[in-house]
Amino acid sequence: MILAAGYGSRLRPLTDRLPKALVEVGGVTMLERIARNLVAAGADRLIVNVHHHSEQIRRFIEERDGFGVETLVSEERDAPLETGGGVAAAAVHFRRAAPFFLHNVDIISGLDLAAMYRAHAASGPLATLAVSGRPSSRLLRFDRMGLQGRVDTRDGGVEEARPARGPTWDRAFAGVHVLSPEIFDLLEESGAYSIMAPYMRLAGAGYRIEPYDTGNALWLEIGNPERLSRARAEMADREGRRGAE
Repeated sequence: MILAAGYGSRLRPLTDRLPKALVEVGGVTMLERIARNLVAAGADRLIVNVHHHSEQIRRFIEERDGFGVETLVSEERDAPLETGGGVAAAAVHFRRAAPFFLHNVDIISGLDLAAMYRAHAASGPLATLAVSGRPSSRLLRFDRMGLQGRVDTRDGGVEEARPARGPTWDRAFAGVHVLSPEIFDLLEESGAYSIMAPYMRLAGAGYRIEPYDTGNALWLEIGNPERLSRARAEMADREGRRGAE
């Protein structure tokens, strides 16, 4: 599932006329870049949630023939439902036969998605979250049992899902999840909400939510004009280096 329903408010005025999913970096829209990466990693079915400029996204998917796989659209008509609400609203579209990816639409990543999926399948947690050691105002805290809490580095606030078991370490979330279909039977929240809320609740109840370190893989986010410019410059530089080889 690709999360593409948001307003992209921090990218205005660009997103006044264009959904963030169709912003181009390196001549490729974010939606197509992520869809192609997921398909290359083995996904044979895509679900895209939409709200802001939804018809543009629907038309783009049709023009790309669903990126070569069955592609379904989950319409959030009244307002974006955020990550957790979006997954819950799209539940009817899932086959629930195997773990699935959940991927933010504003992330460019060199992460080996197939390897992340294999790691999840081998370990069998409720969720596996891509994380990195990059600086961030919000961090996830892990111990040997998985997700233990959250940290706000701006004020030092800590929210614990449960008592720590041994040493802990903090990592920034990288916008990619692998989820076991069991998650649909465990979502109690309603309306618009971050999926981090049920993650914290379920971690406290004993469910394993594990980190997957992105290592040195490329990671770019286009959430505001400065980051979009940086991502475009980085991808242009990489393309230039490839062309010179």
